Amino acid sequence: MEGEYYLAIDVGGTKTLFAVFTPEGDLVCQDRIQTAGSYDQFKGDLAQNIAKLTRFKFSHACCAIPGRIDFEKGIGQDFGNLPWEDVPVLADLQAMLPGVKVLLHNDAKLAGLSETLLLDHKYNKVLYLTISTGIGGGVITDDAIDPDFANFEPGQMVFERDGKMTQWEDLASGRTLKEKYGKPASEIDDPAVWQEYVKSLVAGMEDVLANVQPDAVIIGGGLGAHFEKFKDYLERQLKDIDNPMVPTPPLLKARRPEEAVIYGCYDYIQQNR
Repeated sequence: MEGEYYLAIDVGGTKTLFAVFTPEGDLVCQDRIQTAGSYDQFKGDLAQNIAKLTRFKFSHACCAIPGRIDFEKGIGQDFGNLPWEDVPVLADLQAMLPGVKVLLHNDAKLAGLSETLLLDHKYNKVLYLTISTGIGGGVITDDAIDPDFANFEPGQMVFERDGKMTQWEDLASGRTLKEKYGKPASEIDDPAVWQEYVKSLVAGMEDVLANVQPDAVIIGGGLGAHFEKFKDYLERQLKDIDNPMVPTPPLLKARRPEEAVIYGCYDYIQQNR
Protein backbone atom coordinates (compact mmCIF):
# COMPACT_ATOMS: atom_id res chain seq x y z
CA MET A 1 0.00 0.00 0.00
CA GLU A 2 1.22 3.52 -0.80
CA GLY A 3 2.55 5.80 1.91
CA GLU A 4 4.48 5.04 5.07
CA TYR A 5 3.19 3.10 8.05
CA TYR A 6 4.23 2.30 11.60
CA LEU A 7 4.28 -1.25 12.98
CA ALA A 8 3.50 -1.83 16.67
CA ILE A 9 4.22 -5.21 18.29
CA ASP A 10 3.07 -6.03 21.82
CA VAL A 11 4.69 -9.24 23.11
CA GLY A 12 2.60 -10.70 25.93
CA GLY A 13 2.87 -13.80 28.05
CA THR A 14 0.14 -15.65 26.12
CA LYS A 15 -0.45 -13.60 22.96
CA THR A 16 1.41 -11.13 20.77
CA LEU A 17 -0.49 -8.28 19.14
CA PHE A 18 0.35 -6.55 15.89
CA ALA A 19 -1.02 -3.15 14.87
CA VAL A 20 -0.41 -0.99 11.82
CA PHE A 21 -0.79 2.78 12.12
CA THR A 22 -0.64 5.66 9.72
CA PRO A 23 1.67 8.51 10.80
CA GLU A 24 -1.51 10.43 11.71
CA GLY A 25 -2.42 7.76 14.27
CA ASP A 26 -5.15 5.88 12.40
CA LEU A 27 -5.19 2.17 13.28
CA VAL A 28 -5.62 0.40 9.96
CA CYS A 29 -4.83 -3.24 10.73
CA GLN A 30 -4.63 -5.55 13.75
CA ASP A 31 -3.63 -9.19 14.18
CA ARG A 32 -2.51 -11.54 16.94
CA ILE A 33 -0.62 -14.77 17.39
CA GLN A 34 -0.06 -17.06 20.35
CA THR A 35 3.24 -16.35 22.09
CA ALA A 36 5.30 -19.54 21.91
CA GLY A 37 7.11 -20.72 25.01
CA SER A 38 10.36 -21.16 23.07
CA TYR A 39 12.01 -17.93 21.88
CA ASP A 40 13.32 -19.62 18.72
CA GLN A 41 9.80 -20.76 17.85
CA PHE A 42 8.43 -17.32 18.67
CA LYS A 43 11.02 -15.69 16.43
CA GLY A 44 9.88 -17.88 13.53
CA ASP A 45 6.22 -17.07 14.22
CA LEU A 46 7.09 -13.37 14.39
CA ALA A 47 8.90 -13.42 11.04
CA GLN A 48 6.02 -15.29 9.44
CA ASN A 49 3.45 -12.77 10.65
CA ILE A 50 5.54 -9.76 9.66
CA ALA A 51 5.85 -11.28 6.18
CA LYS A 52 2.04 -11.25 5.95
CA LEU A 53 2.14 -7.48 6.37
CA THR A 54 4.45 -6.75 3.45
CA ARG A 55 1.64 -4.87 1.67
CA PHE A 56 2.46 -2.02 4.06
CA LYS A 57 5.64 0.00 3.61
CA PHE A 58 6.95 0.50 7.12
CA SER A 59 9.21 3.40 8.01
CA HIS A 60 9.26 2.68 11.76
CA ALA A 61 8.46 -0.17 14.14
CA CYS A 62 8.25 -0.40 17.90
CA CYS A 63 8.25 -3.61 19.90
CA ALA A 64 6.93 -3.72 23.47
CA ILE A 65 8.21 -6.48 25.72
CA PRO A 66 7.69 -7.30 29.41
CA GLY A 67 10.55 -7.28 31.89
CA ARG A 68 13.97 -5.64 32.00
CA ILE A 69 15.86 -4.42 28.93
CA ASP A 70 19.51 -3.68 28.20
CA PHE A 71 18.76 -0.65 26.05
CA GLU A 72 22.35 -0.16 24.90
CA LYS A 73 22.48 -3.66 23.39
CA GLY A 74 18.78 -4.06 22.55
CA ILE A 75 18.54 -7.21 24.66
CA GLY A 76 15.54 -8.42 26.64
CA GLN A 77 17.08 -9.61 29.88
CA ASP A 78 14.01 -11.26 31.36
CA PHE A 79 10.37 -11.49 30.33
CA GLY A 80 8.25 -11.91 33.42
CA ASN A 81 6.05 -14.95 32.85
CA LEU A 82 7.97 -16.03 29.74
CA PRO A 83 11.04 -18.27 30.22
CA TRP A 84 13.31 -16.17 27.97
CA GLU A 85 16.56 -14.60 29.13
CA ASP A 86 19.08 -12.33 27.40
CA VAL A 87 17.65 -12.53 23.89
CA PRO A 88 18.62 -10.04 21.13
CA VAL A 89 15.12 -8.81 20.34
CA LEU A 90 16.18 -5.58 18.65
CA ALA A 91 18.72 -7.23 16.32
CA ASP A 92 16.30 -10.03 15.43
CA LEU A 93 13.55 -7.57 14.58
CA GLN A 94 15.91 -5.37 12.60
CA ALA A 95 16.86 -8.39 10.49
CA MET A 96 13.15 -9.02 9.76
CA LEU A 97 12.56 -5.35 8.92
CA PRO A 98 15.50 -4.15 6.78
CA GLY A 99 15.50 -0.41 6.20
CA VAL A 100 12.99 0.19 9.01
CA LYS A 101 13.88 2.15 12.16
CA VAL A 102 13.11 -0.32 14.97
CA LEU A 103 12.57 0.75 18.58
CA LEU A 104 12.30 -1.39 21.71
CA HIS A 105 10.82 -0.61 25.12
CA ASN A 106 9.03 -2.10 28.11
CA ASP A 107 5.29 -2.68 27.65
CA ALA A 108 4.15 -0.96 30.86
CA LYS A 109 6.22 2.15 30.13
CA LEU A 110 4.74 2.41 26.64
CA ALA A 111 1.22 1.93 27.99
CA GLY A 112 1.90 4.65 30.56
CA LEU A 113 3.10 7.00 27.83
CA SER A 114 -0.06 6.46 25.80
CA GLU A 115 -2.39 6.95 28.75
CA THR A 116 -0.53 10.03 30.01
CA LEU A 117 -0.68 11.75 26.63
CA LEU A 118 -4.47 11.33 26.70
CA LEU A 119 -4.50 13.57 29.80
CA ASP A 120 -3.40 16.53 27.65
CA HIS A 121 -0.58 17.90 29.85
CA LYS A 122 -2.71 17.95 33.01
CA TYR A 123 0.01 16.35 35.21
CA ASN A 124 3.80 16.69 35.12
CA LYS A 125 4.60 13.31 36.65
CA VAL A 126 2.36 10.29 36.22
CA LEU A 127 2.70 6.80 37.65
CA TYR A 128 1.14 4.09 35.50
CA LEU A 129 0.42 0.70 37.08
CA THR A 130 -0.76 -2.22 34.99
CA ILE A 131 -2.35 -5.00 37.04
CA SER A 132 -3.02 -8.24 35.19
CA THR A 133 -1.10 -11.53 35.23
CA GLY A 134 1.64 -9.63 37.04
CA ILE A 135 2.13 -6.00 38.08
CA GLY A 136 4.12 -3.64 35.91
CA GLY A 137 4.63 0.08 35.98
CA GLY A 138 6.07 3.13 34.36
CA VAL A 139 6.80 6.74 35.25
CA ILE A 140 6.03 9.44 32.70
CA THR A 141 7.56 12.86 33.34
CA ASP A 142 6.77 15.84 31.12
CA ASP A 143 4.97 13.52 28.67
CA ALA A 144 7.99 11.26 28.12
CA ILE A 145 9.12 7.94 29.59
CA ASP A 146 11.34 8.89 32.52
CA PRO A 147 14.81 7.36 31.93
CA ASP A 148 15.45 7.28 35.68
CA PHE A 149 12.73 4.61 35.89
CA ALA A 150 13.59 2.75 32.66
CA ASN A 151 13.76 -0.63 34.40
CA PHE A 152 11.22 0.11 37.12
CA GLU A 153 9.51 -3.19 37.99
CA PRO A 154 7.18 -2.52 40.94
CA GLY A 155 5.61 -5.99 40.88
CA GLN A 156 8.95 -7.47 41.94
CA MET A 157 9.12 -5.51 45.21
CA VAL A 158 9.42 -7.94 48.11
CA PHE A 159 7.46 -7.93 51.38
CA GLU A 160 7.33 -10.15 54.41
CA ARG A 161 3.98 -11.90 54.57
CA ASP A 162 3.12 -14.80 56.90
CA GLY A 163 6.75 -15.20 57.85
CA LYS A 164 8.16 -15.42 54.32
CA MET A 165 9.32 -12.98 51.65
CA THR A 166 6.80 -12.50 48.84
CA GLN A 167 6.77 -10.36 45.69
CA TRP A 168 4.05 -7.73 45.43
CA GLU A 169 2.60 -9.25 42.26
CA ASP A 170 2.23 -12.58 44.08
CA LEU A 171 0.03 -10.75 46.59
CA ALA A 172 -2.00 -8.39 44.41
CA SER A 173 -1.95 -9.41 40.72
CA GLY A 174 -4.99 -10.48 38.75
CA ARG A 175 -3.55 -14.00 38.65
CA THR A 176 -3.43 -14.10 42.46
CA LEU A 177 -6.96 -12.73 42.71
CA LYS A 178 -8.28 -15.45 40.41
CA GLU A 179 -6.34 -18.20 42.21
CA LYS A 180 -7.66 -17.09 45.60
CA TYR A 181 -11.32 -16.64 44.68
CA GLY A 182 -11.68 -18.95 41.69
CA LYS A 183 -13.00 -16.19 39.43
CA PRO A 184 -11.53 -13.51 37.18
CA ALA A 185 -12.08 -9.85 38.09
CA SER A 186 -14.91 -9.59 35.55
CA GLU A 187 -16.99 -12.08 37.58
CA ILE A 188 -16.27 -10.72 41.06
CA ASP A 189 -18.92 -8.31 42.38
CA ASP A 190 -18.74 -9.00 46.12
CA PRO A 191 -17.62 -5.77 47.90
CA ALA A 192 -16.01 -7.80 50.68
CA VAL A 193 -13.69 -9.48 48.17
CA TRP A 194 -12.58 -6.17 46.72
CA GLN A 195 -12.02 -4.63 50.14
CA GLU A 196 -9.81 -7.56 51.09
CA TYR A 197 -7.95 -7.45 47.76
CA VAL A 198 -7.21 -3.74 48.13
CA LYS A 199 -5.25 -4.41 51.35
CA SER A 200 -2.64 -6.28 49.29
CA LEU A 201 -2.66 -3.59 46.63
CA VAL A 202 -2.06 -0.84 49.20
CA ALA A 203 0.84 -2.80 50.71
CA GLY A 204 2.87 -2.12 47.55
CA MET A 205 1.37 1.18 46.48
CA GLU A 206 2.39 2.80 49.76
CA ASP A 207 6.07 2.25 48.96
CA VAL A 208 5.73 3.06 45.26
CA LEU A 209 3.99 6.37 45.95
CA ALA A 210 6.65 7.32 48.51
CA ASN A 211 9.46 6.58 46.04
CA VAL A 212 7.93 8.08 42.89
CA GLN A 213 5.78 10.89 44.38
CA PRO A 214 3.61 11.25 41.27
CA ASP A 215 1.03 13.94 40.53
CA ALA A 216 -1.45 11.25 39.43
CA VAL A 217 -1.74 7.46 39.20
CA ILE A 218 -3.32 5.61 36.29
CA ILE A 219 -4.48 2.02 36.84
CA GLY A 220 -4.50 -0.16 33.73
CA GLY A 221 -4.23 -3.80 32.68
CA GLY A 222 -6.87 -6.50 33.11
CA LEU A 223 -7.89 -5.28 36.57
CA GLY A 224 -7.74 -1.68 35.41
CA ALA A 225 -10.70 -2.44 33.17
CA HIS A 226 -12.69 -3.10 36.38
CA PHE A 227 -11.28 -0.19 38.38
CA GLU A 228 -14.74 1.04 39.40
CA LYS A 229 -15.19 -2.11 41.51
CA PHE A 230 -12.35 -1.24 43.88
CA LYS A 231 -11.55 2.47 43.32
CA ASP A 232 -13.44 3.75 46.40
CA TYR A 233 -11.87 1.12 48.69
CA LEU A 234 -8.40 1.89 47.33
CA GLU A 235 -8.81 5.64 47.80
CA ARG A 236 -10.14 5.15 51.33
CA GLN A 237 -7.33 2.85 52.44
CA LEU A 238 -4.64 5.08 50.93
CA LYS A 239 -6.15 8.12 52.67
CA ASP A 240 -5.95 6.21 55.96
CA ILE A 241 -2.16 6.03 55.63
CA ASP A 242 -1.81 9.47 54.04
CA ASN A 243 0.79 11.88 55.38
CA PRO A 244 1.69 15.48 54.44
CA MET A 245 5.00 14.38 52.90
CA VAL A 246 3.35 11.84 50.56
CA PRO A 247 -0.25 12.89 49.88
CA THR A 248 -2.42 10.50 47.90
CA PRO A 249 -2.58 11.71 44.27
CA PRO A 250 -5.66 11.40 42.03
CA LEU A 251 -6.35 7.79 41.00
CA LEU A 252 -7.49 7.42 37.39
CA LYS A 253 -8.73 4.53 35.28
CA ALA A 254 -6.86 3.85 32.05
CA ARG A 255 -8.94 4.98 29.09
CA ARG A 256 -7.70 2.22 26.78
CA PRO A 257 -6.60 -0.55 29.18
CA GLU A 258 -6.61 -3.25 26.50
CA GLU A 259 -4.92 -1.19 23.76
CA ALA A 260 -2.67 1.13 25.75
CA VAL A 261 0.52 -0.71 24.76
CA ILE A 262 0.04 -0.63 21.00
CA TYR A 263 -0.93 3.05 21.11
CA GLY A 264 2.11 3.61 23.30
CA CYS A 265 4.24 2.07 20.54
CA TYR A 266 2.78 4.60 18.11
CA ASP A 267 3.40 7.50 20.50
CA TYR A 268 6.97 6.38 21.18
CA ILE A 269 7.68 6.26 17.45
CA GLN A 270 6.29 9.76 17.06
CA GLN A 271 8.61 11.01 19.80
CA ASN A 272 11.67 9.21 18.37
CA ARG A 273 11.36 9.56 14.62
